[in-house]
Amino acid sequence: MKKISTAVCLVVVMCSLSAIVSAQARRSKNPRTPKKAAPETSVPVTKPSPTPTPPSVPLGGSGSKRNERPASASAAGQNGTPGGAAAKITPVYFYQFERPGFQYTRILIEHDDAGRGQISFLKHDFEDLMTDPIELSPVTVSTIKDTLAAMNFLDSAESYQYAKDYGHLGNITYTVRRDGRERTAKFNWTDHKHARMLMDEYRRITNEYTWRFEIMLARENQPLQTPGLMDTIDRYVGRGEISDPQHLIPFLKQLSTDERLPLMARNRAEKIIKQIEKAMK
Repeated sequence: MKKISTAVCLVVVMCSLSAIVSAQARRSKNPRTPKKAAPETSVPVTKPSPTPTPPSVPLGGSGSKRNERPASASAAGQNGTPGGAAAKITPVYFYQFERPGFQYTRILIEHDDAGRGQISFLKHDFEDLMTDPIELSPVTVSTIKDTLAAMNFLDSAESYQYAKDYGHLGNITYTVRRDGRERTAKFNWTDHKHARMLMDEYRRITNEYTWRFEIMLARENQPLQTPGLMDTIDRYVGRGEISDPQHLIPFLKQLSTDERLPLMARNRAEKIIKQIEKAMK
């Protein structure tokens, strides 16, 4: 009995040793390689490139419109052609008209012997004077000089004021400065032939240049008003209320081809041109 128990124990021990040896043999054939941690790699960070900012559009550029006197009114020559650099002008003749309540309550005209200068006017209910360049025609300048010569203006001390005051019609102040000499005359109505001619001539100049201002402004901001303004200049020309109608032709031709104006206004400009040219023959 004891022999059998001893034999069984030996068998068990041998089986255990055999299992241990087999396990060690398997581990030696398939060795486990320890996993290595992947090396850390630094990924470069790319900064986004800045988005370009579009240039800002200045106020008053294309697409916006201002309710103001157009720049072209002063940049263009008085005959409708682009003017060059403004030459220095020394005014000799100064005309001023003042009458509160009129459409233009104050008119200032100053020019040299060649007719170059400027007109400034204060429109009713406006606060500031508007100023535009002027370039009188040789015909107009000649009329002014001949009238002043007939009056012997610089050497005369004559008063041209009528006996009765007509200040409600507007007051005129006229000055000539030449060769260090100066004379000023003031009147609101006169029966002096040549003083009346001088007064009428400057009223005609005022009619032309205030009309130029009005139609240039309407062309830029309210084109539908231009047919009515064409009627105005037509009446001025017909009544002899423009100093030298021929002087208007280049400007009227420019308006007659300007597609910003309604067709009615352009056709009217062409008609007035033909009327002036016919009267010149």
